[in-house]
Amino acid sequence: MDKKPSVVMIGLGYIGLPTAALIAQNKTYVHGVDINPKVVETINAGNIHIIEPELDVAVANAVKDGYLKADINPVEADTYLIVVPTPFKARNEPDISFVEAATKAILPLLKEDDLYIIESTSPIGTTEKMMDFIYSERPELKDKLNIAYCPERVLPGNVMYELVHNDRVIGGVDEKSTEKALAFYSQFIKGNLHKTNARTAEMCKLVENSSRDVQIAFANELSLICDKANINVWNLIDLANKHPRVNILQPGCGVGGHCIAVDPYFIVADYPMESKIIGKAREINNYKSFWCAEKVQTTKLEFELKHGRKPSIAIMGLAFKPNIDDLRESPAKYIAQKVLQNANNEEYFIVEPNIETHKVFKLTNYEEAVQKADLIVFLVAHDEFKKLNISNKKIVLDFCGISK
Repeated sequence: MDKKPSVVMIGLGYIGLPTAALIAQNKTYVHGVDINPKVVETINAGNIHIIEPELDVAVANAVKDGYLKADINPVEADTYLIVVPTPFKARNEPDISFVEAATKAILPLLKEDDLYIIESTSPIGTTEKMMDFIYSERPELKDKLNIAYCPERVLPGNVMYELVHNDRVIGGVDEKSTEKALAFYSQFIKGNLHKTNARTAEMCKLVENSSRDVQIAFANELSLICDKANINVWNLIDLANKHPRVNILQPGCGVGGHCIAVDPYFIVADYPMESKIIGKAREINNYKSFWCAEKVQTTKLEFELKHGRKPSIAIMGLAFKPNIDDLRESPAKYIAQKVLQNANNEEYFIVEPNIETHKVFKLTNYEEAVQKADLIVFLVAHDEFKKLNISNKKIVLDFCGISK
């Protein structure tokens, strides 16, 4: 890159890299930073290390045209975006150590009127905490930086479109910071930009995903009740949704991903007495995965008793949602691990059509798995699975609505 970058992007994962590519597409020089040298090498070669439609073309063009470069170290710029993971520690407590480390890395580079934005999902007060840290280490910059929080709200598999067209919530630590961040995002985003303060923006991200988690928990709880009551839950929900003011979501084998399965804990950890429904929803959705694993185990034993032999079992899907390669916090992956832990010389076929290899599971083609298995366990509603012609001699456990 010949010119000084305008933007430094700390974190080149599922959100950071698409955002960097989007900004670079608009002929803005971006210096991307990642701690993984292989990621840096891959991007600088014009390739990508994650699967996301249209991202490969965007990165290849941005690198070729010189608007995107990756490195393991940050450089001086005018705008710094923090887009790093915020996992949770033991007892489901949020871990902002990556945000802190990213902030420390750019601390010597900051100068008056720079824009510092956190996009990483964060506990309430994180942006203010980072502001206090920056000013404690660089007191000469106090009140001279623009510091804001702007969470992403994109759907894996449609990230490149939604980064441009979705509305965004932008909250600065003061009005000046909010306006500066608004001006920055308005260069790349066609969706509406909504101004607020940093704490409200942080809470907004957590509330959006907690709301989804609660709604999914209701559907998953219904599935447990319907199983005992001998009612087809898919048919029930379809009928209930005929009501003009009812919109029940579809149950599944749990909840996964980097947002919905994690973000509610950020609220529960800080406000345990006030977040009863949010906390209970997390328990229900986690329990659903355990329940599915137990259901597989019970069905397997019933097959042995009936047929006098062990069944061969196909585990269909490992991703946390349909038609993606992302396995983060995946309930399907947990169920597969749980089932294999209880294995007793049965033959297993593990299927995930969106990845080529896995370091733990030996993967099988989905058509071969269905043909050879006695017991077919659908965990993820991938499009490929919906086209399968399954013999009525097979035993099917459908936890994701493939056969509804």
